[in-house]
Amino acid sequence: MWQQDERQQREQMVREQLEHRGIHNQKVLDALREVPRHAFVPDMFRHRAYEDGPLPIGYGQTISQPYIVAYMTEKLQLKKSDRVLEIGTGSGYQAAVLSRLVDTVFTIEIVEPLGIRAREQLQELGYDNVQVRVGDGYAGWPEHAPYDAIVVTAAPEIIPPPLIDQLGENGRMIIPLGAQNAVQQLLLLEKKNGKLTRKHLIAVRFVPFVREK
Repeated sequence: MWQQDERQQREQMVREQLEHRGIHNQKVLDALREVPRHAFVPDMFRHRAYEDGPLPIGYGQTISQPYIVAYMTEKLQLKKSDRVLEIGTGSGYQAAVLSRLVDTVFTIEIVEPLGIRAREQLQELGYDNVQVRVGDGYAGWPEHAPYDAIVVTAAPEIIPPPLIDQLGENGRMIIPLGAQNAVQQLLLLEKKNGKLTRKHLIAVRFVPFVREK
């Protein structure tokens, strides 16, 4: 009964929070419909898992609002064969969504307890095409570059140069940019002929990009 309830809540979430707000990519909608967001939030917030907003996951971090996850994912225009890098694993929810759309997801989390927890949860739920690394996402994951798409889920004040280097030709990167107490802009970057083009999408608010000291 509880599982049935959560399936119904996901259907409602997709219908009211995503479709009604302009998310049209059917594969993205199906991924959000399939991935159990409640499994990626702390037990105390499980009853709020399908609300239209972010939720705390500990260590000053959050799981993003479902609409933002869907919006960022849709803007990347992913293909099944794409190799994707995510910076900021957090709960593992975004990585799980990405894993339904592409062959391979590499994701990096700087907060060790979150990275370990996300890795265990993704493995337990059977997302076996996701690899999790604990470390400083500023440096990216050069061993598996180049990437067809890069998703950054925390806001730096400048775009990390290593991530630009690791983005493949015709690759797309979506990244929130700006200071913590200022309006942040979600940018879509594309690399063509070795050069970046940038498109400003929407104003957002993400946790700050944390680096190793």
